[in-house]
Amino acid sequence: MALEELPPELTREIVYCRFPLFDGAGNAPELLSVAIDTTASLIGKRVPTLVSCGAGMSRSPAIVAAALAIAHGDAPDDCLQELVAANPHDVSPPLWNDVKVAYAKLLD
Repeated sequence: MALEELPPELTREIVYCRFPLFDGAGNAPELLSVAIDTTASLIGKRVPTLVSCGAGMSRSPAIVAAALAIAHGDAPDDCLQELVAANPHDVSPPLWNDVKVAYAKLLD
C-alpha cells in the first residue's frame, strides 16, 4: 500500500497486488476504490491475505477496515476501531476521509 516502498521479491506462488498510496490526501479515488474492492474480494473469498504498508499503522488499517466493512456489512468506522483497538496505529485523517468516500461509492 505504500508509494515509497520498493516492491518485495516474491515467489511465483504468491498473488501480488501493489497499490501505491500516499499516507494522507491526494490519492486517486479510483486507486483507493480498487484497493478496497480487491481486498474485500479476497476477504470475502476467504483467501489468506497480507496487507502491508511502510509501518502498518495508517494505510493498511484504513484499507482493511473499509474492505472488512464491505465483506461483513459493517460500518467502516466500527471496523477501524475494532481493527486498531489493541494495536499501535496512526491513521491519517485525510486518508481515512478519502477511504470512506471511496467506500461509499463502492456501495452505490
